[in-house]
Amino acid sequence: MQYLLSVIHDGPSLADAEEDAAIDVFNEALRTGGYWVFAGGLGMPDTATVIDNRQDAGLVTDGPFLESKEYLAGFWIIEAADLDVALKLATAGSKACNRKVEVRPFLVP
Repeated sequence: MQYLLSVIHDGPSLADAEEDAAIDVFNEALRTGGYWVFAGGLGMPDTATVIDNRQDAGLVTDGPFLESKEYLAGFWIIEAADLDVALKLATAGSKACNRKVEVRPFLVP
């Protein structure tokens, strides 16, 4: 089953050099353990653009969808046997990036 591990941050900065190094080690562990699917860091919330074209509204808004102290800073998509494995990996990821990590399973069609 695939899981989204969302990195949640509440500061105005990106990862520092020590955090970057720990993230690289964690990413390599995901790869060698066969859990890696995809991962990426995201730009700061002020770089976001929100598109709302429901009912052909054609609205384009600069900035994040929500004004919030916390924001999505990055993510991992992993393949894990079950939620217990995903939670253990998220725990290690949280330590590596020094941020909170939310775990959510992808819906199975």
